[in-house]
This record gives sequence, C-alpha cells and structure tokens, in this order.
Amino acid sequence: MNTIASKAATAPLWRRVLIKGGKRFLRWSGRFQAKHSLVPSTPVIANSEFAWVPQLEAAWPEIRAELDHLLEHPEDIPSFHQLSPDQKRISKGDNWKTFGFYVYGNRSDENCALCPRTAAVLDTLPGMRSAMFSILQPRYRIAAHHGPTRAVIRAHLGLKVPADSKNVWIRVDDQILHWEEGKVVLFDDTYEHEVHNDTDELRAVLFIDIDRPMDRLGTFFNGIIFRLIQASPYVRAPIKNLANWNRQRVRRS
Repeated sequence: MNTIASKAATAPLWRRVLIKGGKRFLRWSGRFQAKHSLVPSTPVIANSEFAWVPQLEAAWPEIRAELDHLLEHPEDIPSFHQLSPDQKRISKGDNWKTFGFYVYGNRSDENCALCPRTAAVLDTLPGMRSAMFSILQPRYRIAAHHGPTRAVIRAHLGLKVPADSKNVWIRVDDQILHWEEGKVVLFDDTYEHEVHNDTDELRAVLFIDIDRPMDRLGTFFNGIIFRLIQASPYVRAPIKNLANWNRQRVRRS
C-alpha cells in the first residue's frame, strides 16, 4: 500500500466519509457543468472561444518586462507550496515559484502594485478568478494531478519559454501542448495534467483561472461552487500565507 493510500485508510471515519462524498460530488458536478457549458468541455479549448485572448496576447511584452524585474530577486518569490499547503505533493523545494495577483477573486494589492501593467490587463478580463506568475525551474516536473472544479477554465500566457521548446510541455489528458512566448493556451484542468521542463532554462507563464461560460442554470450552480470554494481552507490558507509572505518581504527590504 502506498503512503497516500495508507494515510487515507488510517484517517478517522468521519474524514474518510467526507473525502469519499466530496469526490462523488465533484464527479457529479463535473458532468453537470459539462452539460450546461457554453464552450466545449474538451481537454483543450480553442482560443477563438474567448474574445479577450488577442488583447491579452498583445500585452505580453509589458507583462514579460514586469516578470523580468521580479526575477532579479527570486528570493522574494515564494514556492507554490509555501502559499498553498495543498500543493506539497507536486511542488518541491524552490522548483515551482508563484507570484500571486488574485486568489479566487481576492486581490493582492501589494503584488498588483509591483506589476501595475499586468494588474491592469487582468482587471479587463471578464470572469477572472485567479492569476499568478507560474515559474518552473530547469529540469523540474510537476506530477500528474487534477483541478478541483470545471467551473473555471485555465489559461496560460507564455512569457519565458526555453529555446529547447520541444522538451518543455504540458500534457492535458492525451494531448501535449507546447508554450510560445506571447501566445495563450486554454485547457480544462479537471482533466489529468502534468508539466515537464526537461531543459536547462526556466519556464514562466501568466497563469489565469477564468469563469467557464455557462447557461443560466449552470451560472447559478457555479456561483454556489465559488462561494463554497472561497470559504474553504483551499482558498483561505493561500490568502493568509500570501499576506504573511508580503509582510515578511517588506521587513526584509
């Protein structure tokens, strides 16, 4: 029995029941959301489904410049699991760093002030829930995992892509995607996905979660899902940890 399975088996009964019920609910809700979605529920989604994509791509040089400025002091950028403890399985050491602007609608005013052009562009995107710079170090791989809800669609704007672009990629279900600087890719992160950076350069994207367009019933349902997620430790912990990190960063400077 592996470690994860062993821990699950020894957890209190109430926790095992809660986890099992939660998984069943998420599977059901994913099918419900797919039925009421106004865009395809395929692993990869065409950029043409969202009118804002060209606007975001046009802003990429300014966004890249703000990222480059931050990267002059990488010690001021936390690892993903330092903000979100739920990511400990897939974020190790300093290999996956994140600089957050929004966490499920909660704005980091300090980080937005450090990257005003990026923040201004994000504020024009309808239904934008979460956004951050996602920075993957050379020779690091993010293990296969699933996102929690089909209520959002994941967007990546390529900012720094290694020259050996064939050896840096994301697999979403059975599809392999390669990033290009200044280009957006869209996908449904409830499908299993993993990331490989098998190069000697870092990879950085602007990572965005945006509301999935839904019919009227689907929009109502997703509104309930968002409220539940926003009230959960999955969101509250990163918001608290990000605020603490920024306070420590100010003291260090």
